[in-house]
Amino acid sequence: MADRIHDALLIYNPTSGRRRSRRFAEVERAAQILKEMGIRTELAATTGPGTATTLARKAVGARRGMVIACGGDGTINEIVNGLAKSDVPMAVLPAGTANILAKELRIPWDIPHASRLIAGGKVRRIALGFAAPLGGDGSGPGRYFLSVAGAGPDGAIVHGVNGDLKKNTGVFAYWVEGFRQLFEYNFPEIRVRNGDRDRKATIVVVGRTVHYGGPFKITTGADLFEDQFEFLINSRRSRLGYLACLPALWFGTLRQMKGIETWKATETVCEPANGEPVYAQVDGEPVGLLPMAFRIVPDALSIVTPGAKF
Repeated sequence: MADRIHDALLIYNPTSGRRRSRRFAEVERAAQILKEMGIRTELAATTGPGTATTLARKAVGARRGMVIACGGDGTINEIVNGLAKSDVPMAVLPAGTANILAKELRIPWDIPHASRLIAGGKVRRIALGFAAPLGGDGSGPGRYFLSVAGAGPDGAIVHGVNGDLKKNTGVFAYWVEGFRQLFEYNFPEIRVRNGDRDRKATIVVVGRTVHYGGPFKITTGADLFEDQFEFLINSRRSRLGYLACLPALWFGTLRQMKGIETWKATETVCEPANGEPVYAQVDGEPVGLLPMAFRIVPDALSIVTPGAKF
C-alpha cells in the first residue's frame, strides 16, 4: 500500500496543458496535502525534453519512496523511461494536453483532489510496452511506453504537429494536423507480422489501455494489468474509407467497419511494405520510422492506483 511510503519526488511540467498559470500553486497544494498524509514531497519542475527521465533516474538512484508524475502523456512517458525495471512506484496527478493513464485509472482532473487519493492507493506491478528497431532486444536503442503506440497516420500526425500550436491550444493542434494529414497522407502499407499472422495495413495501433487520445477508445479489449497488447489494424487505403471511420470511432462501432481487425499478443514486427517511410509514435511522442518491433516487457513498472475518494 502507498500509505507505507513516506517520501516522494513530484515531477511536474509547468508548461503542459490547461491551467498552466495555476500549476505551481496546485502542485504546492498537492505537496502540502501529501505531507499532511505522511508523505514528504519535494517538487521538481521539468525544463525541457528529457528532463523528466533524468529526474526519475536520479530518484531511483536516491532510493526515493515514490515518484509522482504531474503532466501529460509525454511527461509520463519520460518518467516511465526513467523508472522502468526499478522498484520505485509512480503515482499520477493529471495535467497536460491529454492524460490517458489518468483516464484509465479514473483519477479526477483536479490536482489537489487527486493528491488525496495517493496515500490510500494500492501499488501494483505492471508490464510496459517497448518499441525498438527491428530485431531490438531492449538493450539498445528503443523506448518504453505505458499506454499506446502506433504507426501510420497517427505517427505522421504526432511527427508533424506544430509544437507552438500544441503549447497554445492543446489537443486542437492534433485536430489541425490530423485534417492536414487526411488530405496529404498517401496511406502507405505496413507489413504487420506476429507468429503465423502476416497482414498488410495502413495503420496499426498497439494498445495497453482502452483509452487512446482525447475522447476516443480504440483498443477497447486492452487491459493495463495484462501482460499483452491488443492490436488493431485497418487495411483500407482510401481517404473516404478513413473518413467513414470517424463517426464509427465516435460512436464506438469501429470494430464493425470493413478492413478492421483486432487480436491480442505479446509482440509484433511492423515494417514498410513497399519501402515508403512510415512514422511511429509511443504515448503520443514521435519515436522514428519503421521497421520497428513492439514487445511486452513483463514486471517492468510499479504504479499507484487511487484509493478511496474524498
